[in-house]
Amino acid sequence: MSVETSVGIVYTKYFTFAEPPNEMVLEGGQKLGPITLAYETYGELNEDRSNAILIVHALSGDAHVAGIHHAQDAKPGWWDSMVGPGKGFDTNKYFVICSNVIGGCMGSTGPSSINPATGQPYGLSFPIITVGDMVQTQRELLRHLGIEKLLTVTGGSMGGMQALEWATRYPEMVRSAIPIATTHFSGAQQIAFDAVGRNAIMGDPRFRDGDYYDADMPSKGLAIARMLAHITYLSDMSMRNKFGRRLRHRDRLSYDFQSEFSVETYLDYQGEQFVNRFDPNTYLYITKAMDYFDVSARYGSLDEAMKRVQGRMLVISFTSDWLYPPYQSEEIVYALARQEKDVSYCCIQTDAGHDAFLLEFEVLAKLVAGFLENTLHPERIGAPEPLDSSETDLGPPAAASSSIYEGHRVDYEMICNLVDEGSRVLDIGCGDGALLCDLIRKRSVKGVGIELAQGNVISCVRRGVSVIQANADKGLGALPDQSFDWVILSMTLQVIENPDLVLREMLRVGRKCIISFPNFSYWKVRAKMLINGRAPVTRSLPYSWYDSPNRHVLSIRDFRAFCRERNIRVEQEIALSNRGVWRIWPNLLADEALYVISAT
Repeated sequence: MSVETSVGIVYTKYFTFAEPPNEMVLEGGQKLGPITLAYETYGELNEDRSNAILIVHALSGDAHVAGIHHAQDAKPGWWDSMVGPGKGFDTNKYFVICSNVIGGCMGSTGPSSINPATGQPYGLSFPIITVGDMVQTQRELLRHLGIEKLLTVTGGSMGGMQALEWATRYPEMVRSAIPIATTHFSGAQQIAFDAVGRNAIMGDPRFRDGDYYDADMPSKGLAIARMLAHITYLSDMSMRNKFGRRLRHRDRLSYDFQSEFSVETYLDYQGEQFVNRFDPNTYLYITKAMDYFDVSARYGSLDEAMKRVQGRMLVISFTSDWLYPPYQSEEIVYALARQEKDVSYCCIQTDAGHDAFLLEFEVLAKLVAGFLENTLHPERIGAPEPLDSSETDLGPPAAASSSIYEGHRVDYEMICNLVDEGSRVLDIGCGDGALLCDLIRKRSVKGVGIELAQGNVISCVRRGVSVIQANADKGLGALPDQSFDWVILSMTLQVIENPDLVLREMLRVGRKCIISFPNFSYWKVRAKMLINGRAPVTRSLPYSWYDSPNRHVLSIRDFRAFCRERNIRVEQEIALSNRGVWRIWPNLLADEALYVISAT
C-alpha cells in the first residue's frame, strides 16, 4: 500500500442516539434505542460543507472502507483502491464518511449487541430492520456531523440499494448518487439465494434459536451461507479462469468426498474466514432487509419513485454480474430518463461478476472522479478542453466516434445552428460527447447521449455530459413518445445494423430529427472506384474496407428515396463539404449530407 495514495492510519468512531424514551420507530413498527453507529471519516470537510460523500457498504462490509487501523495492519479497508489521495474518491478534495449499518456486527447496534432491558445479547429479539431503517440512522449520523447535504452517496450491491433509498427518501439532501451493481427491488432469484443461506444457518444444531453467544456459534451453517453467496459474486468466466478443474493439493483424483478441486478449497477458505469476523444473526437480519427492499413500494411505481430524485445520477453495472444483471440497472436508468432526470449509465465490460465493483477500480475511478468533479463544479459541464487520450483505452473502441473524421466537423457547426436554444436533445451515437458539449455551451440545451463504446461513455461522464450506454439498434422503446425536441444521429447512420428501426424510433421519441451521413456518391468516391478500382477512403469515409465499421453506404438520392417511400417529411436537406454548403449537384459534389426530418 503506497503511503502517497493511502489515507494512512484511521480510527473508528461511535455515535449513539435514540435514547429512551426517544427510540427510533422502525419501518416494521417496532421501536429501537439506544442505537450506536460505528463510522469512520477520511479527508477534511470544507468550509461550506459541500464536499461530503457517504459511502454505504454491502452485505458483509463495515465502516472501515479505507486505510489501516495500526502500523502492522496487513489488510486495508474494503474499498481502499477507491478511497484516498488521488483516487476515485479523492480525500484531498472530499470528506468521506462510511458507517456500519444498523443490524451489523462491526460496532453498530445489531443482534449481537446487549439489550439494555435484559443485559443479554438481543439475538432474535432484535427487531427486523429494512434498508430504509439503515438510511434513517445514517441521516441521524449526518445531523450529528453537521452535514445538511451530501455531494454524493454511493455503494455497491446492498450499498447501491441504500444509495437509491437516499435519493428517493431524502432527495433534498442528495446532490448526486452513484448506485453500483444493484437493483431497485430484490427479485425471486436473489431472495431464493438469501433464503438458502438463512436456512443453512438456522439448520445448524448450534444455532439454538439465535441464542448462541455464550456457546459455540453455528459456524458450519454460516460458512455454507457464505460459500453459496460467494458463488453468486463470481461469474462462470472468472471461475473458469481462476480455478478451471485444477486440483489443489494433489495431482490425481482421491475418489472421496474431501475438498480436492481448487474451487472447493477456495470456497472452504472463504467460509472459514467469514466465520472469524461475522455474526450469523447479522447475516439473517441483513439478508432479510435486502429481500424486503423495493424502492418503488412507497410510491406506487418505479417511475413515481424516480420522479422524487433531485440530484444527478450515475448508475454503474457490470456485464458478467448475474446476481444483479445489467438489465436491472437499466430499468432504473430509463425510469430516471422518462422523468427527465440527469442520469448517466455505464455497463463495464468485465469477467469478474458481481464482485467487479471491488475489483475494476481503474475504470470506476475514471467514471467516479469525473462525475464528482462536475457535480461539485457544475459550471465545468460541457467544457471543450481535450480529455486524456488514455480514457478511450478503458473499453472497446467506438464503432463511430467524432474523433475518427479528419479535420473540422462541418456538420457539428450546422447542427448547432439548427437546434433551438434551451431545447431537450438526444444524441444517438454521441461518441466522446464533443457535439453535446458544443450544444450545451452554445445553445444551453439539456442533452443526453446514447453511446455503446465504453471508452466514449467514460469520456462523456468526465466532460459532464449525461450519457446512457446502450445499443441503438435494439430500439429506444424505454423512452416515451415525443420526449425530446431534437434527436440527432450524426455520422452514425452508416454503422448501425438496422437503420430503418433506428430512424422510426427517432421519429417516435423526437419532434424533429437531424441526420448526417457520408455521401457515397461524392465525386472523389466515384473517381477512386472508377480509376483505381478500389474501395474508397476519404475524409468522411476514413476506413479501409477490411476494418470499416460501416455496414451501409448510401447517397443523398438514396436517403431522399428512403424518406419518400416511408412518408417521412424532409424539412431541410443540406449538402456539405469541408468548404461549406453545396447548392448545385449535391449528390456529386458534397461528401456529407445533413437532413432535418419529422414524422408526417
